[in-house]
Amino acid sequence: MAQSQLRPPTMADVARLAGVSHQTVSRVLGDHPNVRDETRAKVLHAIEEMGYRPNSSARALATRRTRTLGVVASNTTLYGPASTLFALEEAARAEGYLVSTVSLREMTVETFSEALDHLRDGGVEGVVAIAPRQSAVAALAELRHPFPVVTVGSGHGLGIPSVNVDQQLGARLATGHLLAAGHRTVWHLAGPEDWQEAADRVIGWRATLEAAGIAPPPMLSGDWSPLSGYQAGQELAGWVGRGLTAVFVANDQMALGVLRALREAGVRTPRDVAVVGFDDIPESGFFAPPLTTVRQDFSAVGKRSIALLLDLIEGRAPSGASRIVIEPQFVVRASSSPHPP
Repeated sequence: MAQSQLRPPTMADVARLAGVSHQTVSRVLGDHPNVRDETRAKVLHAIEEMGYRPNSSARALATRRTRTLGVVASNTTLYGPASTLFALEEAARAEGYLVSTVSLREMTVETFSEALDHLRDGGVEGVVAIAPRQSAVAALAELRHPFPVVTVGSGHGLGIPSVNVDQQLGARLATGHLLAAGHRTVWHLAGPEDWQEAADRVIGWRATLEAAGIAPPPMLSGDWSPLSGYQAGQELAGWVGRGLTAVFVANDQMALGVLRALREAGVRTPRDVAVVGFDDIPESGFFAPPLTTVRQDFSAVGKRSIALLLDLIEGRAPSGASRIVIEPQFVVRASSSPHPP
């Protein structure tokens, strides 16, 4: 029976086939510069011929590097956190790192501490915490971190390196777009009170109205779901004809519910009421009518977060807490055509 059928090939087997030392094979695998091109080619050919795969555990012992990063997340069934998690994993793989993820039902000091302990025991070199809720931000601020930590979606109040989409700018773009279209005011359906992103969108909406000399109308709140949007839409429909002509909704899924409730009440969008959402989920362009919205670049969030974390691990990051802000993009579709005078 052939050797490859008995056991996986080892570094010693590769060295024997290539006619070099064990140390030379190790240098080739570590991309050491002091290896002749001819020798490197010979070793790489032997690796390919034997189907050798480096032992990651052994390499970690030798280099004290596991090339593994941790992610702590919650609410990953929602579009924003799920998209952020996917983008982080994709960016880490592109840099040659594995990702170990801990998903928490609730982010408290205790659960956060347990998650960080678990990741530390697993040998991660650093952690990205997706912490969109203000309670999670408060919990994370209380903890000591055994490795570099970068936060996403938590705003900038922690004193911890962070990467965030500019939520206030997105809200200003949405509200300003509706005012520029001729609407006298803009109503707002906000997200859950405990979410930092929802709070920032409220700030941007209110600041834009006040800058235009407009007193903000009553604000409604939902829980990010289409159902909560539908229920709020039923209430909003009652204000049509009494000053309501435009609504900025804090996410696209609630906007979907609003559109249905308005349609069932005989309110035409955008002729009677213009609607703008936030997120630009893949289905937004297929709503009835297609939804004007604010697009968050989750791919950029993932890349910048991983790059910042690796800079911290390698000691390349500047002193102090780095704060990276990514601008959103405004996407105009049929749900917000100009309001007639």
